[in-house]
Amino acid sequence: MSHSSEISRRRTFAIISHPDAGKTTLTEKLLLFGGAIQTAGAVKSNKITKTAASDFMEIERQRGISVATSVMVFEYNGKQVNLLDTPGHKDFAEDTYRTLTAVDSVILVIDSVKGVEAQTKRLMEVCRMRDTPVIVFINKMDLEGQDPFDLLDELEEKLNIKVQPLSWPISKGYSFKGVYKLYDKELHLFESLKTKISDEVVSISDLSDPTLDQLVGEYAQQLREDVDLIENVYEPFSVQEYLEGKLAPVFFGSAMNNFGVKELLDKFVEIAPEPQSRQSSTREVLPDENKFSGFIFKIHANIDPRHRDRIAFLRVCSGRFERNKFYKHVRLEKEFKYPNPATFLAQAKSTIDEAYPGDVIGLYDTGNFKIGDTLTEGENMMFKGIPSFSPEIFKELVNRDPMKTKQLDKGIRQLTEEGVAQLFLQEPGSRKIVGTVGELQFEVIRYRLENEYGAKCEFEPKSYYKACWITTDTPSKLEEFKRIKGTNMVKDKEDNDVFLAPSKFILEMEQQNFPELTFHFTSEL
Repeated sequence: MSHSSEISRRRTFAIISHPDAGKTTLTEKLLLFGGAIQTAGAVKSNKITKTAASDFMEIERQRGISVATSVMVFEYNGKQVNLLDTPGHKDFAEDTYRTLTAVDSVILVIDSVKGVEAQTKRLMEVCRMRDTPVIVFINKMDLEGQDPFDLLDELEEKLNIKVQPLSWPISKGYSFKGVYKLYDKELHLFESLKTKISDEVVSISDLSDPTLDQLVGEYAQQLREDVDLIENVYEPFSVQEYLEGKLAPVFFGSAMNNFGVKELLDKFVEIAPEPQSRQSSTREVLPDENKFSGFIFKIHANIDPRHRDRIAFLRVCSGRFERNKFYKHVRLEKEFKYPNPATFLAQAKSTIDEAYPGDVIGLYDTGNFKIGDTLTEGENMMFKGIPSFSPEIFKELVNRDPMKTKQLDKGIRQLTEEGVAQLFLQEPGSRKIVGTVGELQFEVIRYRLENEYGAKCEFEPKSYYKACWITTDTPSKLEEFKRIKGTNMVKDKEDNDVFLAPSKFILEMEQQNFPELTFHFTSEL
């Protein structure tokens, strides 16, 4: 197959949502339809053997939530689907933000009962920054949720994007009968099948057909009225507007019951964008270029606890990645080759010989990679747009087992390089201050340090308001500021100067007192 044909086959996307909207359940059902798994495990089951395939960390299986991005690859209708299941929990939003830099489109899952929630709005803002194409899946239609028209209005109002239904529910809750596929005039009748696939579809091109009354009874007339209203309100669906990130198609269903998922997947592989170009520090990089380039957007240690491995996730942006070929690590200005590049189905890995733009591959790493690193065939450029945000919670790392100091130092360094949290070093004494956006991250860090590195620690709260990266064209002023504010100055892992502001008031005062300094709340990693 030609290079351009391989590129056009790829569909690389992330699934995002507010916690408990059903994102990981939908992921599993997409894998089920793609033939990647034979039966789906209940995410909320207390039996560890039945937990979700995409939740591979022990702490995820225990708590029934996703705290790390999983990568899954499967074939469907002649396309190669690269699916990234992201953390739903707000404490791990930064991992999701970074993942969104590595995909070409997004499926947003909405809970029909709760509607648009705070985390949904934040995630959508990141998509809007890049005009990422979004498809909306309104989940849990078998529960007594909100009116579908009200949900559409709420999506437009709160997410600042036009929406258009491509399927429509017939009732909801206990009387939910199925969905009508507006784009190809087919009726899909609801059947509760949690682990298998239902293909019962009836073609009804004319809703006045009495067959509709026989199939859905008293709800037939309501469906006719709803579809008539939709056809009068909405223009014909524009694929171009969707690709430009201006219009979000909407599907309805129940992921837990395997319902409405096939309609979503069929339309997704048809209209979702092929691998897109990426902006680098020197130019725009096109996917169909001959020379390979890619960037690291995630690092994960100990995917397999038995082997203590460290995997860097790379998004291929151009050319073709080849196994055992030397590529330039731009930041280190060194060349490396990778004998065992891997593709994934959650934690299950298989070695590949080549990869194309849109693919996400895992590279075994001995500590050379950091998030944001670029690999090329020799060109000096760095891909842009992988942000690090100011943490909201700060705690000092305290060692509870001096015999395991080396393990603790190695563990916290590796975990913060993964992006789980940010590490700041404070002199004298190399005190370690860990910054996160949520409390749950400290629980994950403590758990992983003990179970993966054999190190025991505690966290002592610190009352800081923001971490501010400082830049200036007047080095003498920065030195003066560091001398005055020494107890609040730290270094990040890149050895950049960071001011830990105790309060909003003090930060505003220092900004006035030192106009020569610029205080940044985000850092390009």
